[in-house]
Amino acid sequence: MSLLKLQFPLQRRVRLAQGLWLLSWLAVLAGAFTFSLGVYLKTELLRRAEVMDNTEIHVVPNILMLVGLVTIGINLFAGRVCQDSLDSARFPPWKPFLLPWYGLAWMVCVWLLSAVVLSYALQGHLEESLKVGLRNGIRFYRDTDVPGRCFQKETIDRLQMELRCCGNTNYRDWFEVQWISNRYLDFTSKEVKDRVRSNVDGRYLMDGVPFSCCNPGSPRPCLQNRLTDNTAHYNYEHQSEELNLYNRGCRQALVDYYMGLMNTIGPGILSVISLQMSVLVSLRYLQTSLDGVDPENPEADSEGYILAKGVKETMMDVKNTMFKLLQFGQVEAGDEAEAGADGEKAATSS
Repeated sequence: MSLLKLQFPLQRRVRLAQGLWLLSWLAVLAGAFTFSLGVYLKTELLRRAEVMDNTEIHVVPNILMLVGLVTIGINLFAGRVCQDSLDSARFPPWKPFLLPWYGLAWMVCVWLLSAVVLSYALQGHLEESLKVGLRNGIRFYRDTDVPGRCFQKETIDRLQMELRCCGNTNYRDWFEVQWISNRYLDFTSKEVKDRVRSNVDGRYLMDGVPFSCCNPGSPRPCLQNRLTDNTAHYNYEHQSEELNLYNRGCRQALVDYYMGLMNTIGPGILSVISLQMSVLVSLRYLQTSLDGVDPENPEADSEGYILAKGVKETMMDVKNTMFKLLQFGQVEAGDEAEAGADGEKAATSS
């Protein structure tokens, strides 16, 4: 029994072909949209590449760009098939290509769905990558004279100002690293000497943060140094001065930013999947309804369906076909091995 069988009079077949042509061009635009989303997401990830430890999350934009291009190609093909579908002389040459087209269209939908799933599944990997990358960025903040790291200070400062964040987890991360280069420290000063000697690693640590951590929304001028000393500043309580510095860490700010992009992209990709499925189903109905037309009476009614048999029967047919192909391949391999053995025996005997 055919799956989802429908009757198609001539007028309905014409309308189906016209509607499918329009759908295919909408799907071409959807493919361009998907490709653009992938390019945009890739660009945003590359902008912050210096504060990421790995590029695992790049698989999502890579899939979107690849699938976007494939979607454009297959739907241009579908549009051309629609143009020739009602011409009995021009449609038959397209038939051999329809089965591979269905498989590719299904793969496009699966790839798009996998991109949506991965965008959420890789959140933990993204957060870990940012954690390590930001930790290294903060550690190398002072290396403005070291080749390959000279722009690290500018990168971190711009990041903190743009995303209104401070440190990796919070502003206290800056207390654990020496973020001022030795060339800007006066080692003849007793205070500098005492701080360096008091640290096991000989680093100049202090309870201060870079200027980029300052919150312009604070009602008082920004305090960058001696932040944990309540007596160092007038009318100051460091545990309650929440507006003086950004409290949110840059790791959380970046995760929120990228997941916000994913949440925006997700519904768009699901819409593209729905549109592509509509094209796939419509083209299948168009093909089967045209195959059922009586050549002697092309204006007669015909039947269109999704599958010639039920889902279970179709799956069994596919399974049997694959099994036969595998058996055929094994037989050919066995024949080649026997032929090679016979040839060796003949050469040995001679």
